[in-house]
This record gives sequence, C-alpha cells and structure tokens, in this order.
Amino acid sequence: MDLRTPLFFLLLSSLALSACVEKDAHPALTVDREAAASSKAAAANDAAYVEAPKIEIPFHRERLDNGLTVIVHEDHKAPVVAINIWYKVGSKDEKPGKTGFAHLFEHLMFNGSENYPGEFFEPFQRSGATDMNGTTNNDRTNYFETVPKGAVDMALWMESDRMGHFAGAITQEVLDEQRGVVKNEKRQGENAPYGKAFDTIASGTFPPNHPYSWTPIGSMEDLDRASLEDVKQWFADYYQPANAILVIAGDITVDQAMAKAREYFGDIPSTSVPPRINNWQLPGQVSKREVLYDKVPQTRIYRVWNVPGVAGEEENALELMASLLANRKNSLLYRRLVRDEKVATSVSAFYYGRQLAGQFIITVDVKPGQPLEKVETLLQEELRKFVKGGVSAEEIRRIKQSEFAGLVKGLEKIGGFGGKTDILARSEFYYGDPGALVAGLEDYAKVDAAQVQQAAEQWLTENSYTLIIQPKEEYTASEQGADRSKLPPVDKTVELELPQQQSFTLDNGLKVILAERHDTPAVFMNLQFRSGAAADGDKPGLASIAARMLSEGAGKYDSLEFSSRQEELGATIGAGSGLDYNSITFSALKTQLKPSLELFADVVTQPLFPAQDLTRVVSNRIDAISQEKAQPQGLALRELPPLLYGENHPYGTPLTGSGTVEGVRSITRDDLVKFHNTWLRPDNAMLTIVGDVTRDEIEPLLNDVFRNWRSPKTPLASADIPAVERPSGTRVFLLDRPGAQQTYIMAGLVMPPWTPDGAEAFDAMAKVIAGKFTSRVNMNLREDKHWSYGARAVSLDTEGQRPYLLFAPVQTDKTGPAIQELLKEYREFLSSRPISEQELADFRDDEILKQSGAFQTKGQLLSSITWQNEKGLPPEYIADYPQRVAALTKPEVEAAAREFLAPEQFTWVIVGDLARIQPEIEALDLGPVTVLPAAE
Repeated sequence: MDLRTPLFFLLLSSLALSACVEKDAHPALTVDREAAASSKAAAANDAAYVEAPKIEIPFHRERLDNGLTVIVHEDHKAPVVAINIWYKVGSKDEKPGKTGFAHLFEHLMFNGSENYPGEFFEPFQRSGATDMNGTTNNDRTNYFETVPKGAVDMALWMESDRMGHFAGAITQEVLDEQRGVVKNEKRQGENAPYGKAFDTIASGTFPPNHPYSWTPIGSMEDLDRASLEDVKQWFADYYQPANAILVIAGDITVDQAMAKAREYFGDIPSTSVPPRINNWQLPGQVSKREVLYDKVPQTRIYRVWNVPGVAGEEENALELMASLLANRKNSLLYRRLVRDEKVATSVSAFYYGRQLAGQFIITVDVKPGQPLEKVETLLQEELRKFVKGGVSAEEIRRIKQSEFAGLVKGLEKIGGFGGKTDILARSEFYYGDPGALVAGLEDYAKVDAAQVQQAAEQWLTENSYTLIIQPKEEYTASEQGADRSKLPPVDKTVELELPQQQSFTLDNGLKVILAERHDTPAVFMNLQFRSGAAADGDKPGLASIAARMLSEGAGKYDSLEFSSRQEELGATIGAGSGLDYNSITFSALKTQLKPSLELFADVVTQPLFPAQDLTRVVSNRIDAISQEKAQPQGLALRELPPLLYGENHPYGTPLTGSGTVEGVRSITRDDLVKFHNTWLRPDNAMLTIVGDVTRDEIEPLLNDVFRNWRSPKTPLASADIPAVERPSGTRVFLLDRPGAQQTYIMAGLVMPPWTPDGAEAFDAMAKVIAGKFTSRVNMNLREDKHWSYGARAVSLDTEGQRPYLLFAPVQTDKTGPAIQELLKEYREFLSSRPISEQELADFRDDEILKQSGAFQTKGQLLSSITWQNEKGLPPEYIADYPQRVAALTKPEVEAAAREFLAPEQFTWVIVGDLARIQPEIEALDLGPVTVLPAAE
C-alpha cells in the first residue's frame, strides 16, 4: 500500500480548474511604441497557447439517502469495471500524539470484515482482478480495484462490507499485527536512500500542530500508543457513507451501477461526520537550513517553498513553472547543472498541491566530487535569472503539448493510478465537481508567460527551506578530505518562535501568565511571591525553611502521604527561596491535571508545618551549615555579604541561602505560619504556566481550586532594601585554614540594580572580563599561568543593588601573584585594553546562537517568562534579545565598564593557610587587612 502521491496525480493537478485573468483587447493606440508593446504581448500569449484536447468523461452523479456520493461513468470498450472509493480523511485529520492513524487504518481495512473474515484480497485474486490497492495521503484515503464485469457484485459487496460491517472485525490481534506491518514499512522507507527527507521537510516547513507538519506514516511512538478503542473510534468517525465518494466506471450502465450502489451501500447508516478541515492559513516562507547524514551515494539538495494549495488561481502556473525549471532535458536547471556545468547528475521540480497548502520542491543530486557550495551557488543564480525574466513562451507551449499528449494516452485506463475513476474522484474531492479537471483543460491551455512569470516572482523567493542529505560514508575513495586550513563558517541565523503569552486574573486577584506549548502532554507552573531571605528579619534562614517545609505535608496528607500522592499522580511539587522571592513549582501530566492542581492548592493554602518534621528539618539544616563552613567557597559566601551590605541589611545574609545557626535554631512552627500568612497571598504572587493547556481549560480549574484563597484585609507587608555605599577603597579580609594547599580568593563589589537600559552592554562587559570560560581572567590564570582550575565572576539577579562576585581558587604559592593578575586584567579593561571588536563579535555570536537552544524545554521557557514578568518587561523582550545583542556597540560596552567596574573598591575575602599567604598579601599594599575569627 503506497503512501506516495502518484506522479500522475501531480500531472492531473496541473490540469485543475482555476481562475484565469483574461486580457482586455487592446484598443488602437496612437503611440507607436505602445502599439508595438501590445503586439509583442499578444504574440507571446499566442506562442504559449495550445489548444486543449477534446476530452470527454461523461458522468452521472447522485447522492444516496445516507449521504454517499456515487459517480458513474460508462466505458464499454472492455468488459471490466473499475471501483474507486475515496474517504474524506487523511493524515491532516489526525491530532498530535495520534499520528499515523489514517494509514494504519488503511492497512486494517485489508484484513477482512465481519462477514468475510480473513484477507480482503483472496476473492479478488480468484476473480481476475487487477489494479488492487489502497493509498493514504495528507488529505484522503482511497481503495480501488478493477474487476471483470462478472465480478462487480463481489467487488461491491466486499467494499460495502468493510464500510458498514468492519468494527467487529477489528481485534487486538489484528491491530498488533498491522501495527507491526506499518512499523516495518516505516523502517523500510527510512532505510532507503533519502528515506527521511519528507518527514524532515514536513516538520521543517510547517509550524508545529499544522495538519501537514507530519507525514501519513506517523511516528513509531504514536503507532505504539494506538489502542483498540482509538482505531474503532476512527472507523466510527470517518468510515461512513456521508464521508465517502464511490466511483464506478466501465462496462456497466448508469442504471445498473446505481441499482447496485443502492443495494450494497444504501443500508449503511451515517452518523455525524467530524467537520472537514477545508481551510488553514498558508504558512509563510521558512528561511531555514538543515543537514542530514545518511547512507546515500551522493549529496542531494532539496529547496522547498510554501505555496497555495489546489484549486487556487496559481496552480496551473506553478505546475508549468516546475516543468520549465526541471524534469526535461531542455529545462533551465537541467541544462545548466547537468549538461553544461556537469555538477549534478539529476534535477527535478514539482508542485505538490494539497487541500490546505501546496509546496514547490526542487531536488538536485550533486555529482560526487563536486563542491556542494558551488552547486548551490549555480542553482541560486539560475533561479534568480528565471525570476527576473527567464520564462519562455515557446517552452511553455512545448510543455503543454507534451502533457496533453500524456493525458490523452493515460485515459485509456478506467481504473488504477491515473485512470478515469481517479480523475472523477479527485475532481469531486478537491473541486466539488466530477468534471472539474476536464473542464479546466482550456484554462490550463491559456496560461501565458506573464502568468508564470508573476507566479515565479511571488513565490520563488530567496527565502526558502533547504535540506541537504549528505553521504554518511563515501561509496568511492575521495581524492581529498575536508579543508583543514580554516574552520567552516557557522550559519548565524536564529529564529525565535516563542508561544504567545496570555495574561489574565483569577477571581481572587492572582495574576496568571500562560504560554501554551503542546509538544508533550504536560503542564508546568511557577507560583512566585515576594519574600525570600530579604524577609527573614531577625531569623536568617526563615524563608528557606518555610519553602522546605511546604513539602512536609498539606491538606489531608502528612509528609509521607503527600509524597505518595505525588507519585500516584505523576506530579511534582517543590519550593525554593532566593534573596527576594520564594516560589512553588509544579508539574503534572495533562491527564491528571485536575487532581494534581488540587494537591498544589493544598500546598499553597493548607500547609501543615508539622512540628515533628520541623525539628528534623532544622537539625539537618544546622548540619548543612557546618558543612558549608568547612568548605572554602561556602565559607567565603557566608562571610562576604555582611561585609558588602552590613550585618543588618536584608542582603547581609549568607549567599548560600541556608541562614545562620542561631536564626535557624530559633524558628518555630508559629514563625512558619506567620511567614505563610504574611507573604503567600494572591495580591503578592504571580503564577506562570507553560504547557499543554489552553486558557479555557486552565482558568476555571484554577478558580475552582483556589476559590477559598483570598487576600486578607491587612496591608501587604514589604521588604525594604536600603541602598548602601561602596567602600572608599580596597578592603581585605582573611580566613585561616592551616595546611590548605589552595587559596580561595573572592572579591565582591556592590552593583546598581538591574535595569533593561544597558543590560546587554553590562552582560558583554561581564562575560568578556570574567564571565565565561574564554574570559580574560580565566585564560590568564588557567590557560596561561596554570595557577587555577578556573576563575569566574557572577552578578546575582536581585531587586536591589546586585552583588558582583569574583572568585579564583589558586595554588597557595601563587596567591599574591594571582591577586595581582586579577587586578591587572580589570585595570587594563578600564584603560589600556578595553573590549576589542573581536571579543564583542564573539560575544554577539555566542549569545545569539545560544538562543536556539535556550527554550527547548518547558522549564527553560517557564523560567524566562517568570523572570520577564518579575522585571515588569513586555512579552517581546525575550524574543527581541538577539536583535538587541546584534546592535550592541563597542562604545556602549566601554561605557558600561566605566559605570560598573571599580577594582579599587573590591572587598576581598581570602581563605587559605595564613602562615604562608598573609605576608605576601600584606606586601601588595591593597588596603587594610583584617583577619576574621575562625568559623565555629
């Protein structure tokens, strides 16, 4: 059973009935050059015109009471009858996650019926039948056979039995058998050379969830998911008379055929047929390039443009354009690429017309040994020439003559691929008139060079989709390998297609941001509320302990029951704490969304905070703090914040987020309840959602589960973040770790709060000096000096003044020199060696190209949207990031460095063996040196 659209179908589509703009007769003009131009145009039209052949396919069309459309054509030249049934269902009627159903069901239909169990082909093979098959494409599924006139009753009985009496024949055994057959068909197709091309093209040229973004064969995963209930429902929905076209043609009269149609099909009932997908917005051109490697003998190029579908006024011109460009020895691309330049072995083009959209596809097989770049350059040159005026009226005329001749010859057949039953069924299906294709021949005959030229200019744009399939291994020895003299260039095209954000407010005042992403049936959420360590007050660690305790039971579930319930639902609910916000995260399967949301609401509104669990959590936290103090990095992160901001500042808490031993030890259950009631309220929170759900689905669910969560009448508390001054000069603080083989160097600087103005310039400055592996600081200490495994700097994202942290673990005997090198890099960046054009270009490329993978997961997208709304930014801020980075200039980065960097105001915290390092640090004369008391 062939999935491919037969080539003759493509020929037939070129003969479709379409609108043709008639030229008004030119009146006599007094200006000679206008008359000449008119005469030239008329001559061109005449040169392209070919009289259409006199073809007649008389038919009778009638709709039975059950909705079945029956078309009959008499042809008594041979004692055979052809039968062709088109069901108005194809892969475009499938849903994401259930692809391949149309084709799988086509296979099932050959496994017998309720009244004839066994192989469908058996009686036909005993009756001299020919042209038996079935096909599935994006738009429809059809079944056909040609039988001796004496077997017409048998054939119609068999077809009607599987239309009306098939559900009972579908068993799990049959489903599993045919599922295996289809999967092997898929493997066989993909195993063939270039077998993955059209799957790749479909997903690469149509937007996700477009009915043409997958091919009829479907995916292995979806085929595995197909259940017996699924396929039976598919049959019930689509395989009914009102959704079918029956064509009977051959040595039979209209009266005989209609009587048999009523006899065999008239008693089959029809129910409501799902709405037919007739329209879909034409996708724009996709500017995209993909490369696949496969076991193929030579490289193949596919160029694809999205164009209008069948029954459009451009259809005839697009078909003629394909023949002008390729498929013939005299075609433009064949002459240039195959004959003249000898860089290709073959070239083809075709217009793939379908119901919702069409595609214009050019393929080129590159001659082995020829550079791909050269072939693509020549291809593009010829396409530009063609678009600018390469349409030949004489060639159009020759093409029409050839195709008309082929059509006439092909109409000798009444059935099978391209026979008269196909023409009648296709005409009825796509145009609503069995005679449309034949009637449209005259319109096709009239298409002139100007119309083809217009179609080329409109649709054959330089923006297109390109797929390159290259050999995984050469079949013949290569004369030379890759050019190793330079790195191949990187395609720097990045297109961010982010889902639209929808904003709405629940009945309780909670702001919700939704971004639909339906690639997998899961939903992710983040409920963020202002609080965090900045709200700890005199109990450092309170916010983080409150977050930790939210998973220790809620509603009617204690800690263990809560964990079990999550597992039962496949949901995950957690909480986290930062300097300015706490958040509750949630993920659930779409199928378990409602009960998972109910559990989520329990965490938000009814946390238990059980005292016995609090005792355990506090004890474990104190142990964790002890472990932090035993590690140089953890110790520095605990000691630096109060030195930068002051002991009582909200940001003076340890940057590890763990709090202090004293603060954590003092936390009671009442403290947790008060924290929850104070900060976790609808008017202090924002819920961000990304996943497989619509607003119509999620909004009522949220209003239901949060119906009792209301903001109290008490005023909303605030966590004020006072501004602090940078120190007037450098300060150095030392922490002793006797016997340490390495010194941990950390330097801090208070930065202004984040703002969108100049944010990209700040990022460029921070990345180039110390923010990535190839930064100046890391290349110096790690790659050049080999004193450190890695040196970096980070700027924490806070609502108030941001802490900027430089850290470098270095070998003990290089402590002093390493500090000097760090200062040298910062000082030179501000004076003699600012950011270079190359460094800026590298930053631009890196940041822009990284966006391609920055939103692969729902979690990544959720984090970005949460941050964007936290900062009060519009939805387009994220999508426009590549454009802002691309526009960044060297002076802007230099200005950011002068505004933010101040190495002479660093506060240094250095952890190491003071007996060995203190003298050399003091010798640097950076500023006052203070030895901090040892950590307890």
